[in-house]
Amino acid sequence: MFGLGTQELLIILVLVMVIFGAGKLPQVGSALGKGIRNFKKGVTEIEDLDVANLDEKKKTESESERHAG
Repeated sequence: MFGLGTQELLIILVLVMVIFGAGKLPQVGSALGKGIRNFKKGVTEIEDLDVANLDEKKKTESESERHAG
């Protein structure tokens, strides 16, 4: 996972607990999860929009070819 070993992850976890405290850890995790979820949703929406635009472009080109030929 991102080239991090067990020791690095443990150090990061300890630093997060020191900075935020053990009580805030669930809130930090929840916020991080929501952020990742929103990011994935945004990427999916952009991909869907790109596919829709590509389909529309192909449709327009095929209509142009029919009228020209």
